Amino acid sequence: MDRRTWSPVRWARNGEVRLAFDTWGEENGGDPILLIMGMGINRQWWPDDLCRALAEQGFSVARYDNRDSGESTYLPPVRTRKPFTALMRRRGDAYTAEDMADDAIAVMDELGWGSAHVFGISLGGAIAQRVAIRHPDRVRTLTSMAAVPADVSGPGLLRYINLFSMARLVRWNHPATREGAIQGSLDIARFCASSRRPFDEEEARERAERLVDHGSRDNLAHSRQIGAQWHGPGIDAITVPTLVIHGQDDPLIRPRAAADIASRVPGARPVVLPGVGHDVPGFARRPVAELIRGLADEVPAPSGSH
Repeated sequence: MDRRTWSPVRWARNGEVRLAFDTWGEENGGDPILLIMGMGINRQWWPDDLCRALAEQGFSVARYDNRDSGESTYLPPVRTRKPFTALMRRRGDAYTAEDMADDAIAVMDELGWGSAHVFGISLGGAIAQRVAIRHPDRVRTLTSMAAVPADVSGPGLLRYINLFSMARLVRWNHPATREGAIQGSLDIARFCASSRRPFDEEEARERAERLVDHGSRDNLAHSRQIGAQWHGPGIDAITVPTLVIHGQDDPLIRPRAAADIASRVPGARPVVLPGVGHDVPGFARRPVAELIRGLADEVPAPSGSH
């Protein structure tokens, strides 16, 4: 795996929060695309094969660590310390979902991108939806994958989330060691994968050992991220061309979430991927990149953009 294609880490700032990001193919002058990762996982979990495929499709790729993950700023602890409790509440103690949407804009500002295609997965998909609502002039197209509708909170989320699967996730307790972090990441990768296809243990272990992401078991940070509440308009206010992707075998978020997003966002296009779970496995990476390219080709590039 060639890691030299990623730029050195760079930093953006949204108030007191520093956001770590890097780029792939920026020097090629492609269409800018910003990748937003899910809850607790750092930016390096975006598969290199997927980012390479996006670059080959003519994109300039940037990815960043959400606040409370990776190398970005971690916020102080709050009273709500369990992710499920934070999910069910209708208020967050640490920051808002608007703050997290503005983090994406801060990264774009640091890159000098007036606008970009935005692609988010899981919690990152919800953040991407909120960026499109809050900053429509900065988003060329929106791709939301494996996500719930961004304007639903509290008990309303129960119709979309597999509670049995979530209970398994929050019960895991791995040691606070390097080995514990590796095992935790490996367990999550196995959990997210489709049960109908062979799990690529070799790739998952290689990535877990290379990245050693302690954030995968940081329930305090997860609670702050998932507890961030949205106070803006509903997703029916999204006006940018939108692609809604969901794995048919997603063990955590039911496919009905994608159907509901697509039915409420004007003109949104739903795509259900067979054999895909709550992840982007190897065989799906190029097709996903091609889907995003097809969506992008329908939108004229802003004048003066790269």
